[in-house]
Amino acid sequence: MKLKFSLLIFFFLIFSADVVYGQCSMCRAVLQSEEGQATAKGINNGILYLMAIPYLLVGIVGWKVFQILKK
Repeated sequence: MKLKFSLLIFFFLIFSADVVYGQCSMCRAVLQSEEGQATAKGINNGILYLMAIPYLLVGIVGWKVFQILKK
């Protein structure tokens, strides 16, 4: 049951990342003045990508340590 709940939360967070905006106020002010908003979307995706990598790495290392200590 815990595993199913954890997977549900994990997939919810992964698939809801598209609606999250990670820009600082200065970047947002500059990018909102652009017409096509393509650059703003690209910067948002880049920020989210850079933010997610450390969490994934810490999670993987934590899982491996847990498996080693469980033995």
